[in-house]
Amino acid sequence: MSTLTMTAPRPVTLHIGPSKALRHALALAGRSVAKIRKNPETLIDVTLQPIIFLVLFVYLFGGAVAGDATAYLQVLLPGLMVQNTAFASMGTGMALNTDITKGVFDRFRSLPIARSAPLVGAVLGDVVRLLVALAVLLITAVVMGFRVHTDPVSFLIAVILMVAFGLCLCWVAVWVGMLVKSPGAVPGTLVGFMFPLTFGSNVFVSPSTLPGWLQGWVNINPVSHLASAARGLLLGGDWAAHAGWAFLWAVGITAVFMPLALRAYKRRVG
Repeated sequence: MSTLTMTAPRPVTLHIGPSKALRHALALAGRSVAKIRKNPETLIDVTLQPIIFLVLFVYLFGGAVAGDATAYLQVLLPGLMVQNTAFASMGTGMALNTDITKGVFDRFRSLPIARSAPLVGAVLGDVVRLLVALAVLLITAVVMGFRVHTDPVSFLIAVILMVAFGLCLCWVAVWVGMLVKSPGAVPGTLVGFMFPLTFGSNVFVSPSTLPGWLQGWVNINPVSHLASAARGLLLGGDWAAHAGWAFLWAVGITAVFMPLALRAYKRRVG
């Protein structure tokens, strides 16, 4: 009498070109968007928390930092949009880790798709998450008195820069998501990376008020450059040089953490 044994699905091995790999990634990006549509509560961390930060810093510290809450709002909001984008990227690592622990990736391995498609698709799907996060924060700020002083093209460039930078940071979250054992460990691990980037920057205060040793980091921090570019694009002023440095940082982050994430993914799922 024969016995049946259950085995994990075997990965499908085949050659897939770049164009097909991109189509597979876009299809899985649609899956990520559908998950957000069916479970909008997953956006609470990138909508409610930034609003709390905005109200807290403007009305509690605005007078002390800038002498006036409304004046501080104009300076703070572009930087806070950058911070919100950075923190929103953490959700990618949590979602991927959840899929792995629930066995979803075992199903992906049995499909004739590119091995990188689940990771690239998850990152591309985060565009919606990042846009929602920025929109909610901006609408709240406008109600509080924030005004854009430039033209729609400059505003669009600012949004594109933030979303692109957020997608690059997603690869850090993906890497961590592939390394830790549980979804709950992802945000705790990433906080150690995100806090020096966001709070050690010019988002909240002018670098000139900081100790000299800290100014050195703030002046090269990619978040500082992106925040300065956003202020120039939304309020007026020079922004191109800062945008260029932020772009170089984004390319460097992707060049380092994307291969690390893919390698960790191969080790994790086999």
